[in-house]
Formats: sequence, C-alpha cells, structure tokens
Amino acid sequence: MSPNLDSPIKTQMAVSVLNHTLNYEYHRSNQSDGKPSGRRRVFVQTETGCVLGIELDRADNAHTVKRRLQIALNVPTDESSLTFGDLVLKNDLSGVRNDSPLLLTRNSMHRSSSTPCLSPTGKDIHQQRDRSGPIEVLVCSSRCSRTRQLVKDVVKAIKIGVDPLPVHGGLGGAYYFRNTRGESVAIVKPTDEEPFAPNNPKGFTGKALGQPGLKRSVRVGETGFREVAAYLLDYDHFANVPPTVLVKITHSVFHVKEGVNTNTSGKAVDRKRSAVSKIASFQQFIPHDYDASDHGTSSFPVAAIHRIGILDIRIFNTDRHAGNLLVRKLEGATGRFGAQTELIPIDHGLCLPESLDDPYFEWIHWPQASIPFSGDELEYVANLDPVKDSEMLRMELPMIREACLRVLILSTIFLKEAAAFGLCLAEIGEMMSRELRGMEEVPSELEVVCIEARRLVVAEKVVVISPVISTNYDDTIQFDIDYEEADHPVMPKSPGFNLGSRGRICRNPLSRLDESLEEDDENIEQKKMEDTTSCCSAAREWPPHVSRLSTSLKTMSLAGKGGQNHRVAGGVPRANCTAGRNSGVHQGGNSRSANEHLPASVSFVKLADMGEEEWSAFLEKFQELLQCAFRGRKCRATGQRLGSSCQF
Repeated sequence: MSPNLDSPIKTQMAVSVLNHTLNYEYHRSNQSDGKPSGRRRVFVQTETGCVLGIELDRADNAHTVKRRLQIALNVPTDESSLTFGDLVLKNDLSGVRNDSPLLLTRNSMHRSSSTPCLSPTGKDIHQQRDRSGPIEVLVCSSRCSRTRQLVKDVVKAIKIGVDPLPVHGGLGGAYYFRNTRGESVAIVKPTDEEPFAPNNPKGFTGKALGQPGLKRSVRVGETGFREVAAYLLDYDHFANVPPTVLVKITHSVFHVKEGVNTNTSGKAVDRKRSAVSKIASFQQFIPHDYDASDHGTSSFPVAAIHRIGILDIRIFNTDRHAGNLLVRKLEGATGRFGAQTELIPIDHGLCLPESLDDPYFEWIHWPQASIPFSGDELEYVANLDPVKDSEMLRMELPMIREACLRVLILSTIFLKEAAAFGLCLAEIGEMMSRELRGMEEVPSELEVVCIEARRLVVAEKVVVISPVISTNYDDTIQFDIDYEEADHPVMPKSPGFNLGSRGRICRNPLSRLDESLEEDDENIEQKKMEDTTSCCSAAREWPPHVSRLSTSLKTMSLAGKGGQNHRVAGGVPRANCTAGRNSGVHQGGNSRSANEHLPASVSFVKLADMGEEEWSAFLEKFQELLQCAFRGRKCRATGQRLGSSCQF
C-alpha cells in the first residue's frame, strides 16, 4: 500500500523517529546539566526502598558507588547491578545527570550465605552520610519552577513541626504535606509504598522495586516519574494536570515495613524516632469539592472531558476512572450547562506502559465523548509532535525507559491520524480498548493494526520462508518456518522471532497472526462484506490477507471457547478496574501476596524488541494501515448499533 499523502502525519515522521533513536546514546551521554565531568549528586535507591544521596566526583564509577552505599546503609551489594532506567551502569557514569535517581537491584533472588556484610566504622559512616536537605527536587529543569516554591513552603513547615497527614484511601501510601498555616498544599507518594512495593502500608506487598507491578507493563517503583511525565506532556495546562515533580524526601511519617529497611545497626527502623528518606512524586494539592464518582457526569463541560481524553490517549492511560477526576465548583460561574465546574485529572502513575496494554477510559460512555472535537482541540492535536515529546522526556526524565517513549509516539500518531480522519473521542478510545470474549481478552483494533504492521515489516525482511501451520494449537499460536541450513546462509536472529529447536525459527508469541493464506475462504469473507451497508466499500480496500487477519483475530477466542462479544471499557467489568480504589479489596489490613492479586494480562504487541530501522519501518506500515482501519470503524458505526460485534 502506498503512503497516504493526505495524512496529517507524513511518513517522514518515521524517518524523524529513526534519526532521533539513532542519536539515543548520544543524548544519554550528554545529559549532565552541561557538567559531564564535574561533581554531581545522585540518589541511590535499593530495591527495598532505602535511599542515599551520594556526591560523585570524576573518579567514581558503579563499583565505588555500590561500595559507598554498602558502608552507609550496611546493605550487601555483591551480585547487584546499578541501573539508570534502561542502562546498567558499569565503570562509566558520565551519562548520569545531576540529581538523578539510581536503582540498586539484586541479580539473584536469594542472598548467598557467604555475602559479606561490613561493619562500618564511625569514620566511614560520617564520610558517607547523606548531606542532602529534607526535600530535594530530582532531574528537573525550569519547567518545575512553580513547584520549587511549593517545596520551599513545605520545608519551612517541616522545620517548625507541622507534620504531614497520611491518606487513608487507595492501595498505596500517600501523604498530605502542609504549609506553615497547616493547609494541605502537596500530596506525596513514595515509590516504595506503591501497591506490592516492599513498604506498602496497606498490606499489598511481595515485590521488589523494578519487578512487574499492579499492571505488568508498569514496574514497581516507576509510577512516580510517570506522574511527572503526564504533567510535562500537558502543554499549556491543556488538561489541567497539577504541577508534579520527583523528589527525594525525608520524614519520620513514612511507612517502613519491619525487617525491610535497615539502619547502620541492622535493626528495623523505628519510624517514630528516625527520619526515613524516600523517592516520591510530589504533586500540588488542588482543593476540590468531590470527585467525578460522586456527581452526575452528564453535567461536566464537554471541553474538559475532551481535553482530559486527549491526554489519556497520548499517554495510553490504563487507569482513568471517575475517582481520579477531581471536581471543583466555580463560584459565580454562569452560562451553558456544565460550565460551572472544573475537572482536575490526577493519578497518572499507570500511564506510558512498556508495551501496549488494555487502557481504561471511563469517559468512553459519557455523552461528551461522542461529541466531535472543536476547532481549537483539533488544532492542539495537529500541533502535537511525538518525536519532540519523547526527546523532551528523555531530557527531563532521563530514567524513563525507551519502551515507554515508543508507546507515547505510537499513541500520539494514532490520536493525530484519528482526529484528522474525523473520529470522536469515544471512537478513538474504543479502538484502543480490548473486548472480552467469554473470559478471554482479544486484541483491540489498534493492536490488530500493530500486529499486521509488524507482520508486513518482518515479511519484507525474510527473503525465503515456508510457513508450516502446526495442527496442535494451544493458547499461544505459533508458526514454524522451515529453514534448510544447507541451502541458505545462517540468518541473524530477528527481533520478531525466537530461535526454536532443531534450527527452526518460531514466531514470537506476541505476533498472534492468522497466516493461513492458503485457506479458500476469500469468497465467504467477500460475501460477508457485500452484505453490509454500501459505506463498507471503503473497508474492502484492505488487502485480502489483512482482511482475513483482522476477521480471524476479532472472531476467535484465544482460549478456544466461543461466545458473544461484549464491549467493556478497558476490557474488564467496571467492578474489576485495575485501580480498585473503591472496590474494597484492601479492607481487613492483612498482608497479601502480590502474586495472588495480579490480574492475568496478555501482551499482544511489544515495541521494545524492535531495532531502530525496524521501528521506523513499523511506523510507516502502521500509518498506512490506519486509514483503512478508520474507514472500517466508520462503516461499522453506520451499519450496526453501538455495542454489537463487528469485523473489519
């Protein structure tokens, strides 16, 4: 298929993405606030939540940092790695920016009995003491100037004895920090108190920092910088996200699970007497009257829903429910119905997953989401630049993972193309949401396009393939490709394939493709297409193999069971929303294993395993296929009632 020259996102976008990703390591090595070789400060966090501020000089490397951490915190560092986002730090620390958070992770699950645990001398402890202040803003530029003043106000209050207040709701630990007048001005969420993190105060523990969390595509301890990313991406305060920064914060109010954090004597920290340092998100507290779950949603302003929805699409929010939309009444406001309230979106810790997941957009079924975008909204979307957005996040949040940035680029391109085509917010959200068939999830329409784009890219790379369809199907559909070593040179391992046994190449399970191109069902599918309304002629422009692929994915049950499609926002019933903030699952206060509560999740599309050239080619194919997907969506919306099953 040739590129659509009328598309608002030209194929040059993919070339631009390639040019930026090729310079990825260059940018990583030049993010030291203009001081690549001078003294810097970093904040090292262990996987159990301990935090230490360390001053670096030119002679420091990963080994010396781990040694100093071991002396100061009396924690074992053998068989451990020092990581900075995607980077595993070795000898060179030049790519680490000033005031960056680092994570120390163990390479093995269990500590060896022979691992030495030093007994530091008083001199050693004094030399390695954390000399940072009560609150230190991490890796933040001038964009955070508004929040820096707020931090100063909170520090003044702490010094005169104004203690923060714990937040009793939710699954994770959170605290209201106050100013000198006792007013709540900020909400702080420590990363080691997230759901399933080591020091979670609600009993949801069982995971170390860096492991899969509440959403398997979001790691434990990494929701904080996602909160900051949502604020940084909300240009011109378009969606009204409160100012947010990442901080190292020290206070005795924080929760410490007995036996997790240790002091220099190796005993459990008594948080009533000892101040504990944490890495946390620090967000301005916005006074409000209630949240959206306490109010009729039909009265909310259309523009507010559209703007929040646009942000949610861009950041691939997997947790937008009514409970994290604050509502503030505007005194004296008059005019159109709904103009007297303001919406404030919060809780963006589950955005920007590392792979395409199942988003949750509660606004999908709100009437405002079905109203077309305004001219101002379309202009805002048209001016979005996903490449510049990703570069900005690399600079402002250098610990962010490349996989998260690829999801941002993909979802922003999808939003721009869909809005330009004329789809409304509800239609865009529905195309991103998975459906339930029986008890199994099937890929969303967005994922179907991604799967096909990936297949086309791989097909162009493979010169000679001979598909062999296995007759023994299981839940993971795989296709073996015969490979005769004697007739062909050794092929390099492609990101889209895994080497199977006996020299064969097996398709990665994420590519759940129906490649039975020899099936004689083309006439049947054509007949089905002809039985629809006349507007479906646009959908028939899909290449034959794409039509069969899409139909197969949309009609099969991944567990081999039949059943009727049920469109559910986010792919799960409302009561089983990932956030679970109002579901009562945390009542009782007993400790819970993370493995007992993590929902089963399927990853149909992963973006991180593609090289730069393949990623660029994938985006080109993705954009080409989108136009046909949009025409199919419009066709089905015209020919069928909302909520019925549909096919490309």
